[in-house]
Amino acid sequence: MDSVEQQLQSLGLTLPAAPAPAGSYVPFRIHGDTLILSGVLSAREGTVTYAGQVGRDQSVETGYAAAQVCALNTLASIKSALGGLERVREFLFLCGYVNAVAGFDRSPQVINGASDLFVKLYGDAGRHARAAVAVAGLPRNATVEIQVTVRFT
Repeated sequence: MDSVEQQLQSLGLTLPAAPAPAGSYVPFRIHGDTLILSGVLSAREGTVTYAGQVGRDQSVETGYAAAQVCALNTLASIKSALGGLERVREFLFLCGYVNAVAGFDRSPQVINGASDLFVKLYGDAGRHARAAVAVAGLPRNATVEIQVTVRFT
């Protein structure tokens, strides 16, 4: 087990299996030392764990937890693509989508669920540029979806 997975364990978190694509796309692309990951939902083993809109069905706090589930799925995808989480040199960009009611303006607080976990695990290398956007809906009515780009060794 690598040290990132040990840190996850110490936080009481487990790395899931990498999510399978749900459409006509690949889970990742590699270009040079850059890994571009497809979006992942707040789901485990194909089942959405957090569903519905923040501001109606979910709170900012449960949205934060949904974003953390997305981060774990992203880490599983990274491990699948690179063979290990230790190969990540730095997180470059995170785009977060929050399924939310019209006028919802707290998407950054929800997406912090993913950002905070990456920083806890990787320190400054986990810091990234970011967009956090409220949307009217996501696939399978998931509460959160994130898409991440990292540099690796």
